Amino acid sequence: MRHSLESLATFAEVAAAGSFSAAARALGKSQSTVSETIANLEVDLDLTLFDRSQRQPALTEAGRTLLGHAHQVLAANDRLNRAASQLAEGLEPRLTVVLSDTFQSDTFESTLSEIDRRYPALRFECLIAEYEDVVALVQQGRAHLGLMAAQADYPPDVAHATLPELSEIALCVGAGHALAALPQVGLQDLAGARELRLSTFALADKETPPARPTWSAPGYLMLLEMASLGFGWTELPRWMVQRFGQERLRELAVPGWPRHIKVDAVWSTRRTLGPAGAWLLRRLVGE
Repeated sequence: MRHSLESLATFAEVAAAGSFSAAARALGKSQSTVSETIANLEVDLDLTLFDRSQRQPALTEAGRTLLGHAHQVLAANDRLNRAASQLAEGLEPRLTVVLSDTFQSDTFESTLSEIDRRYPALRFECLIAEYEDVVALVQQGRAHLGLMAAQADYPPDVAHATLPELSEIALCVGAGHALAALPQVGLQDLAGARELRLSTFALADKETPPARPTWSAPGYLMLLEMASLGFGWTELPRWMVQRFGQERLRELAVPGWPRHIKVDAVWSTRRTLGPAGAWLLRRLVGE
């Protein structure tokens, strides 16, 4: 090791303070100690970091180049220390969240950025599932936290809290489908066309076969593709249509649609959420 973290921190402080004396005051050290530390660092690196020909030391070209690298090393060391401290205090090493496509939040990206800053040691994992599959993954311990369309009831070992934001679900068909040409669509029109239905893995063997021909898929994205190809009509989260199917899909004008639905966060009462999971839950439900 040609240089210590302490010497890099002193280098960064002198560069920021603009003088050895100001850096010494900020670090609580004597000026001679700071000057000696920088001199030793320059010997170790075989480079001159500061031009001392003027009244105040100024970074040389080499010093300016290496200052950025020093900041990176110091930041990495800070992340390492925080990660070790968090793990020692009981931070869960992995947090898995299973998301329904009914969940769409403008603030979720900023929430992920904050998780990254708060918990650098955390291995964060996202899964995609719907309805009963979300609940099953939480019950099995495969996911710590789930976000899904709100249900009337849940198993006794699954707790839930409603998010403040609502989701919109619309009825859609492909742009070339016969229903797309109708100014108003009624229940009879829908009954005469194929439905593309969401079907979860958990209920695949328990569902009663529908009276009319239907196609099914376990996720909304596959239903969107089926509808885009003209195979039938389906329910889709409105944000998904706007982002992925705007040119290929048409929203049907059906009384009572689009529908606003609540989104719940769900977790198992048999397993305690770790610090990161508990923080994320509080952030999502607005506590």
